[in-house]
Parts: sequence; structure tokens; C-alpha cells
Amino acid sequence: MTIRIRPGELEDVPLIAELIRGLARYEKLEHEVVMTEEKLTTHLFGERRYAETLIADDDGEPVGFALFFHTFSTFLAQPGLYLEDLFVVPEHRGGGIGRVLLERLAQVAIDRGCGRLEWAVLDWNQDAIRFYERLGAKPNSEWTVYRLIGEPLRALAGE
Repeated sequence: MTIRIRPGELEDVPLIAELIRGLARYEKLEHEVVMTEEKLTTHLFGERRYAETLIADDDGEPVGFALFFHTFSTFLAQPGLYLEDLFVVPEHRGGGIGRVLLERLAQVAIDRGCGRLEWAVLDWNQDAIRFYERLGAKPNSEWTVYRLIGEPLRALAGE
């Protein structure tokens, strides 16, 4: 097994879409996916790039990815990285691919002067929670995440 981590490129859009759908299946959230390759192309590789990806290849075969973007901490007065998605295809789990992706992402954070790397995990995903805690990550249980989508978002915007 030879794992190579590389930045996602425009020609990876179909692969990134496939990996996102795989993650949604794993998380039992396929019904929420409205992503299209066109949207990924626009928002990952367009004029304004909202997020970045890292692709894990095992001897040239894509086996996982991480999708992340910058945040900013006013308390630290430093940028941070937010890991939106980390996914390793099921038949390649347990071989260290997730760790290698996170190691690279941690290095990106350090190289860019970031003060933190954050992410969320579904509370039922005990395997992921154990994995993250073995890395030294700590849950931030003092905060509750809120989300506006669809009609409530448009209503607040006055549309």
C-alpha cells in the first residue's frame, strides 16, 4: 500500500462527487444530497473558491478525501481550518488513510498559520469519535450548532 495525498483538481470533480455520495450513504443522509458536479466545479474551482480538497490515492486508486475551508477565530486573531468532510471508502478503512489525510490537513493548517483545525462528527459515529480522540482531539460540547437552510434562510434574508 502506497498512500499519496494530493490536492483535488478540476478533473477530479466527478470523483469528488462520487466520494461525497459515498459519505452520504455511510451517514444515512443520501436524501439530503442536492450536490451536482456543476455546483462543485463552480464553488471548488471557480473564480471564488469556497473550499479545497485533498485526495488520497492508494497505488493510483482514489480511496478517500478531505474537504476543508478557512475560518477565522476572533479570540485567536488567526485563521483556522474547518474540515467539512473526511471519508475513506469502506474497503480501505482501518489502514491509516484517514490519519494520513488528517496529518496532511494539520500540516496545511500549520503552514498557513492557522490556530486551530475543527470539525463535527455525528454523535452515533463511535468509530470516528474514538479515532479522533486517539489523535488528541477534544469534543467542544459547550456549543450547539445551529443551521438555517431553505425557506427560513430566504425569509431571514428578506426574500
